[in-house]
Amino acid sequence: MERFVLHWGEMGSRWGVNRSVAQVHALLYLAGRPLTADEIVETLGIARSNVSTSLRELLSWDLIVQHPLLGDRRDYFRAETDLWTVLLTIVEGRKRREIDPTLTMLRLAKLDAAGDEETPEDIKRRIEDVLNFVEKLTAWYEQVSSLSRSTLIKLMKLGAKVSALVK
Repeated sequence: MERFVLHWGEMGSRWGVNRSVAQVHALLYLAGRPLTADEIVETLGIARSNVSTSLRELLSWDLIVQHPLLGDRRDYFRAETDLWTVLLTIVEGRKRREIDPTLTMLRLAKLDAAGDEETPEDIKRRIEDVLNFVEKLTAWYEQVSSLSRSTLIKLMKLGAKVSALVK
């Protein structure tokens, strides 16, 4: 468990996620039962404020849920354990937080450049190329994310063999 939590924290930092956030997520995923913030502090040996911040971040990503237990005033936290749900939640969150604002900026940049005679044509073209690429990627994501889980699994199993279908 320790190895998993430490590695998940390390990988989180490589993916642009705070190490403590990733470690709290790993612990809640592995725990098999809801944990209180105090249990997380004790297990991970990190500051209570760091745990609180991490829990808020994980809640904002919908990767954990908070719920009370009858007769207990403390809040308990548990992680989603279905890996497909975790993956799709992360991808959707990243799209919403990173890709959607980028699309908005690219569309505005294209409009700004179109009305600016001083912007060289090759720069206008590159901005439009990036916009077209991100729009295609987003459209592909929307199509794939609407597929059933069983279809997604079949596509994964097909791997590169799917290229034979499009040739």
